Amino acid sequence: MKYVSYIVIAIIIGLIILNAMKLNFSNLFEGDSLVALIAIVALLCAVCILLIFKISKSIEEKSK
Repeated sequence: MKYVSYIVIAIIIGLIILNAMKLNFSNLFEGDSLVALIAIVALLCAVCILLIFKISKSIEEKSK
């Protein structure tokens, strides 16, 4: 499970970079830029959830 979360985080970081390349900073809230911006925010939330999960698992192992 430990390695799976690292692989998923690496994939998410790759997707963040991919979506960051689609951003058009002159029209950030129009068209594909808006979709890429929403995807970046959602992927950052996914990373936060995975990190919280990893921390909770380490706390659970220490309490046993």
